[in-house]
Amino acid sequence: MSSSRTDCHYCLQSLRGRKYALREEYAYCVACYDNLFANPCEECKQPIECNSKDLAYKGLHWHEGCFKCAKCNRSLVEKPFAAKDEVLLCTECYSDEYSSKCFHCQKTIMPGSRKMEFKGSSWHESCFVCQYCQQPLGTKPLITKDNENYCVPCFEKQFAHHCYSCKKVITSGGVSYHDQPWHKECFVCAGCKTHLTEQRFISKDDYPYCVDCFSKLYAKKCVACKKPITALGGAKYISFEEHQWHGECFNCAKCSVSLVGQEFLTQLGDILCHECGSA
Repeated sequence: MSSSRTDCHYCLQSLRGRKYALREEYAYCVACYDNLFANPCEECKQPIECNSKDLAYKGLHWHEGCFKCAKCNRSLVEKPFAAKDEVLLCTECYSDEYSSKCFHCQKTIMPGSRKMEFKGSSWHESCFVCQYCQQPLGTKPLITKDNENYCVPCFEKQFAHHCYSCKKVITSGGVSYHDQPWHKECFVCAGCKTHLTEQRFISKDDYPYCVDCFSKLYAKKCVACKKPITALGGAKYISFEEHQWHGECFNCAKCSVSLVGQEFLTQLGDILCHECGSA
């Protein structure tokens, strides 16, 4: 069909003195235009006539009066809004229904605002700060203690243990000795520097020594066998007049009978049982 601007392109009736609408350079009377091209309103399902405002969002259409919050019915025209499952909501209603609550201040995190998420909880960006220095944490490394977040420098300053040997922070693992924390790599013999985490050691002046070093440096020597007396494992030893013996070495110099718990005599530096000393 063909027509001039003075006739409706569809019904060919004259448009002189009548309202009309243009579409792709063709003129249509109002009735034909609405019948052919009007979009149905998502709210009331009625056509949005050409003399009404057609508000569109993601391919859907509403009358101006129908474009309102599905929960509180307030108009959304020229106001911020959010959509959930194709239902329109004002920002307040959307926040009440769906927005996260800030773990710190317990207030709603409004749609469109930046939020931080950590361990299943959400924060306002301005609330996600170090508990000690109050500086924003953002995506920096952090440590949590008692439900509070700390940047690493503040956590180390406030809570971290410092190695008794090197005085540096112990970030993981470590060894406790005499109620003092040590790095595993710092827990070494004070004499030969051998690592002690997997072997026996002896304490002297709050520092650990391997058995060999302690024996060489500090252990008393047995008068009989001349070997160090370390008393490791609860071994018994006998002390008499500033001399020491292993329990198994405290024997009569003549008959070799054990003198542990027995009377004995001394003769020219030797120890003798009563019988041998009286002979």
